[in-house]
Amino acid sequence: KNPSYYLDEVKTLLQRKNNRDALNLLTDALDQFPSDPFLLSYYGCLEAIINKNYKFGIDTCSRAIEILNKRIPFGQEIFYPTFYLNLGRAYVAAKNRKGAVNAFQQGIAFDKENRDLIWEMKKLGLRKSALIPFLQRSNPINKYIGMLLYMLKKSPW
Repeated sequence: KNPSYYLDEVKTLLQRKNNRDALNLLTDALDQFPSDPFLLSYYGCLEAIINKNYKFGIDTCSRAIEILNKRIPFGQEIFYPTFYLNLGRAYVAAKNRKGAVNAFQQGIAFDKENRDLIWEMKKLGLRKSALIPFLQRSNPINKYIGMLLYMLKKSPW
């Protein structure tokens, strides 16, 4: 069995909501492949979510990204969104909103259309930045410009 076999099995278990079984399988996989960044990333995320071992989980996800940075050939950044998604989810489990937002935004920087990252950002309830950034969102100018743009966007013409 190689790391990608384990990773495929873990993803299948996660899709079936068998998080604990996925974590157990990752533990076995890491005994054989202790420095595989993909396995470490999922392991750290699940450690934070299931065992509430937040610091260890976040550190493990961060270490996975560091390992990936050293190993990945230039131009292969397609893997980063998943790593930042796992890191962000570990931060969410730790109730560290700022860390989660930062991780999700870093992932989105690599893939602006990643559905999982966008979904996680929406779950956090993030809103667009103010239209006029030096004014607060609640300022009437920002409010009314935003309402006007929204109405124009919805307009049939």
